[in-house]
Amino acid sequence: KNNDKFIPDILQDFNYYVINMEEGYNDLYRRITGQPKVIKPDVGNLKKLIPKSCGKSLFPPANKPLKIETSKLPVTSPDLYGREAELEILDDAWENPHTKVLSFVAWGGVGKSALVNAWLNTMEEQNYKGAELVYGWSFYSQGTKEKGSASSDGFINDALKWFGYTGETPTSHFEKGRLLAGITSQHKTLLILDGLEPLQYPPGEMHGCLKDQAMTGFLKSLARNMDGLCIITSRCKVEDLKATEGKLSHTRELENLSDEAGMAVLKSYRLKGKDSEFSETSREFKGHALALHLVGSYLNAYHNGDIKQRHFISKLTEEEQHGGHARRVMKSYETWFAEKNQAELDVLYLLGLFDRPALKEAIDILKQEPAIKGLTDRLQNLSNREWQKTLNHLRDLHLIAKKDDHTPYTLDCHPLIREHFGEQLQQQNPEAWKEAHTRLYEYYKNLPKKELPDTLEEMEPLFAAVRHGCLAGKHQESLDDVYWERIRRQKEAYTVKKLGAFGTDLSCLSNFFESLWDKPASNLTESDKAVIFSWTGFRLRALGRRLTEAIEPLKLGLEMYNEQNNYEKAAINSSNLSELYLVLGNIVLAKQYGEQCKNYADRSENIEWKVCARCKIADAFFQAGDTKKAEELFNEAQKLQKDVLTIIPWRHGLCRFRFFDFLLSIGEYINVQEEIKDTEKNERLINIALNQLTIGKALLLMGEYTESEDYLDQAVDGLRKAGTQHNLPWGLLARAALFRHQKEFQKSWTDLDEAKEIAEYGQMRLHLTDYFLEAARVIHAQLEDSSANNELTIIEDGIEQHVSREDMEKKFKEHVDKAGEFIKKTGYHRRDREFDELQGML
Repeated sequence: KNNDKFIPDILQDFNYYVINMEEGYNDLYRRITGQPKVIKPDVGNLKKLIPKSCGKSLFPPANKPLKIETSKLPVTSPDLYGREAELEILDDAWENPHTKVLSFVAWGGVGKSALVNAWLNTMEEQNYKGAELVYGWSFYSQGTKEKGSASSDGFINDALKWFGYTGETPTSHFEKGRLLAGITSQHKTLLILDGLEPLQYPPGEMHGCLKDQAMTGFLKSLARNMDGLCIITSRCKVEDLKATEGKLSHTRELENLSDEAGMAVLKSYRLKGKDSEFSETSREFKGHALALHLVGSYLNAYHNGDIKQRHFISKLTEEEQHGGHARRVMKSYETWFAEKNQAELDVLYLLGLFDRPALKEAIDILKQEPAIKGLTDRLQNLSNREWQKTLNHLRDLHLIAKKDDHTPYTLDCHPLIREHFGEQLQQQNPEAWKEAHTRLYEYYKNLPKKELPDTLEEMEPLFAAVRHGCLAGKHQESLDDVYWERIRRQKEAYTVKKLGAFGTDLSCLSNFFESLWDKPASNLTESDKAVIFSWTGFRLRALGRRLTEAIEPLKLGLEMYNEQNNYEKAAINSSNLSELYLVLGNIVLAKQYGEQCKNYADRSENIEWKVCARCKIADAFFQAGDTKKAEELFNEAQKLQKDVLTIIPWRHGLCRFRFFDFLLSIGEYINVQEEIKDTEKNERLINIALNQLTIGKALLLMGEYTESEDYLDQAVDGLRKAGTQHNLPWGLLARAALFRHQKEFQKSWTDLDEAKEIAEYGQMRLHLTDYFLEAARVIHAQLEDSSANNELTIIEDGIEQHVSREDMEKKFKEHVDKAGEFIKKTGYHRRDREFDELQGML
């Protein structure tokens, strides 16, 4: 009955660290019984559970993981207060095989990273409780504000390499993410993704949704298939995991510290005062963890630890979600350091220049003579010993991170601190701000060993050079000398065409905007502003981002090209806009921009674009159900290309695909196949895939299912490799129809579900209409299948569901009705006949 000594002793034999008796008992019970939930027996019988001969050999510690990488996570204080419930949630999530993703959501400085790090420390002491692989990554190096455009390219590439993947990397960003999820799921993995918010949309219509398609594919797949646990910290909920929320993924709002926990933080700094004063201070700073640590260190260092002196801390009106409570204390530190002429302030300003941990070499460049007036004056005469003393003082005050054993000479601090002192330097001393960033620009652009780096990792200093160059006001120089010459490699478009790094390239381009994505830097030339708009719109579209994002830069670029009388580029932009509006389901605007494309192409005298423009506007009429007008325009395009060229140019394979799609709709199956055979030489990857899709659809319509499947498989694979995510649903929907005819319904649902996922992510209403129509046909085929039993299977949101015939009939009606709603909203009357047929089956 007296087990106060027994439990700690035996836990120590098992290499457990006992935090308290309750947790010790729970750990012991789970360890011995293997049960995830604790069902307490009578305490008097506890000793009977364990043989007298029990020792380390009977219950050895779990094997250590095969591989561990946590050096990329931020360094935080080992002390944790008031998070017992959250630590238990983490333990339970790891033990529960049905929990795949656990997210902690809170404003900056509440303590998300510190919580996860503290739990990881405990897990390390227990050999990570059976994890085979442990991998952590922090996205805070992408910046903490939403004004930038972060990318997951660095994470995806590093993780693929770390997990041992050596095969071909897909071009499609979504597929990259799914590939990594598949590799991660091959082992029992503990994965930590710290500070995900740079990859999420800021407050607004799409708040919390992922901007990055690779990360979307990764997390959605991981949430269904992971063996182990993925832990996410972010300032906002990951909306892309909505389908699995409460089932396979769970979100926990991390609240500010309780009064008791806040008092414990303050008392850890040995402050003097009454309990009521500690409690009042905790409430005054709303239990904000970072703020309370800064308050404690500030009062201890400069007010003799007297908690009554907290009134010296600055009053600010900064909102809480922007770190207002912590910024109050930072402002007080700033004032104190300035009054005492201390070098600590300069160090904090230097860290504010960076959006990631600062390398020693970069700091040394800033400290070099001549001094940067008002920024490095006080640092010039510091000996190495005095410099280290200054850094140690800042570490003691919790203003910079403790030394990281993995990178001992790198300086880092909490993102809110970096943000605050960077803003202060820019506002108070803009000349020093520009001079410092100029030095960093020169340093980073000369850092790569190769003039033209080959990989993203080798190119990283050039991306940093562009950022610092733009912050120094050198937008044109950064564009011409670094981005155009060495990153893009002029017309080669190396980063996107060779590396497939659309996200990283877009992130780099974001530096040339004063406001995303509508206001380029004012000191760029007018022609370069137009080019920046076009490049940005193309990358946004290729990434499969919410396609509405690509509209604004393309429109602005079109206006500028028109003003510059650059009619060929104007035709390209209006063509892209016509296509965008078509897939978004705004057929009226698709026609309008198709007509503009035709006008610009005719003025440019470029025969290829004359053909393409007529195909674009013809397709808009075709999707609207005006077959006669569509045929007239397609014939006009065909006449133009036959008069001047042998075939429709390879550059415009998408126009050719739309023309052949029209021919298939009027029964020209054989003619289409014959014409395509003449176009397959020297084709781009996307054009070959579209050709295979066209032949596959022709064979499907002719009932040649086996041969059709070969072509459609190649088409889907080709569309994935081409990386044009917004085109992939065409292939998936066609193959789903083939599988329906072959009564392979599970394969149909797999393709349908992926098509729906892509279409919903990009708000592609025409693809969504086609999804609901084909899904309704599959449901009807399942109901009609004589071999089917009373329980039928469908796949929705990646989850396989077994549905009764009665519920399946309801789903059939729901899908037909949904298709009808989309047709009405979009004017997609090409599908009227199919919709009427399905309604007749109700």
